Amino acid sequence: MRLRTLEMKLERVMGIPDPDPAKEQYMTPAPLAARLLFDACLAGDIEGCSVCDLGSGTGILGIGAALLGAERVVGIEEDERLVTLAQENMMLLSVDCTFITGDVSLTLEPCDTVVMNPPFGAQTVHADRPFIDAALSIAPVVYGIFNAGTIPFLTSYIKGRGVISGAVSASFPMKRMFSFHRQDIRNIPVEIVCLRRI
Repeated sequence: MRLRTLEMKLERVMGIPDPDPAKEQYMTPAPLAARLLFDACLAGDIEGCSVCDLGSGTGILGIGAALLGAERVVGIEEDERLVTLAQENMMLLSVDCTFITGDVSLTLEPCDTVVMNPPFGAQTVHADRPFIDAALSIAPVVYGIFNAGTIPFLTSYIKGRGVISGAVSASFPMKRMFSFHRQDIRNIPVEIVCLRRI
């Protein structure tokens, strides 16, 4: 599947109806999700693999992995409303995934690849750390979306457990969703980072 085809399919995923700002519930934009998944697929980390989408939200990353031929996809999300939404999105795009309600700190089944868009920590400091810890504990390779400039922190944080094997600069167009937003769209510089366990 071509990148643009994947992007167009993911644009059909329904967004979060009533997002919680404290949990940083922002819909992962289709172009950004498609870029992460396409890069992972080119590296051989999606097709035929078992994939876990940590903090799956609307299910966009897990659904995209299924569209690219993942053998099995499991999404973990603590907000039950979003699990229901992800299941609806899965049916809308006619793929087979399993979305379950749970916390990423719980014991999770091993998989081949983790995909995730963890909280950036704007509302809760270090909110991304449980995601990084869980991801490296269950998969040898992790693809995640992080704030631009996070590479030094990530390198230090995963030292002895993993290495950064790739990073791509991207933009996260965040639409006005909450009262504290001052712009209709704010482009947040981000990096799609690949972590590999050692």
